[in-house]
Amino acid sequence: MTATVLTQTTAPGVLQITINRPDRRNALDRATYGGLIAAIAAGEADESVRALVLTGAAGCFTSGNDIKDFAAASGDGARIAIDFLTTISTAKKPIVAAVEGFAVGIGTTMLLHCDLAFAGRSASFRLPFVTLGLCPEGGSSHLLPMIAGSKRAAELLMLGEAFPPEAAAEAGLVNAVVAEGEALSIALDKARALAALPPQSVALTKMLLKRGNAAVVAETIALEARHFGERLVSAEAQAAFAAFLMKR
Repeated sequence: MTATVLTQTTAPGVLQITINRPDRRNALDRATYGGLIAAIAAGEADESVRALVLTGAAGCFTSGNDIKDFAAASGDGARIAIDFLTTISTAKKPIVAAVEGFAVGIGTTMLLHCDLAFAGRSASFRLPFVTLGLCPEGGSSHLLPMIAGSKRAAELLMLGEAFPPEAAAEAGLVNAVVAEGEALSIALDKARALAALPPQSVALTKMLLKRGNAAVVAETIALEARHFGERLVSAEAQAAFAAFLMKR
């Protein structure tokens, strides 16, 4: 069985974490969430690691939750997704994301917790929670209005339409749009630059940047999770899941 999360040290102090389910467009099932949680925790615990890079295999970041796995999870899928969001949102070391291809649902909201993010020119973003009969997650109902403005956040979260990397940059989800296929190399360059800096100073700066919102982000993730769990078993969500799976 191929591991759904791969890790490798790509340069001194840099740990690359790769979502590896290319046959499913790197959709996140329970095993993959568990692998991501373990990989981030290992990077946090390893003193030799100074920066983490998060990416997806085969030119795709992630198409979001694996709907089939999620629909069969009886709440377990939602719980482990929240565990992942708690892990990434409270990480002390810098995390740099490299986005190519699809960044759907949690594939977009997790970027709100990365310190830096870069997107290839053909990347496509979407927050289809309402479309699936669900609600925002990952603290996005607080963080996205804060960085993108309330009107833009409402457009992205309520309509759930796909949007290009330029719009993601304008909304503050990524630092820059780069040439197609170059997001990982740029992310690795930035991670190497971070790894070369005094690590305690980097960690302190990250903590100070996040300090003002840390409590409300944690509270929002928990509140969203409660509503998300309720929505998962709602008639609207079940109908949306069934319609989605019929198209597969």
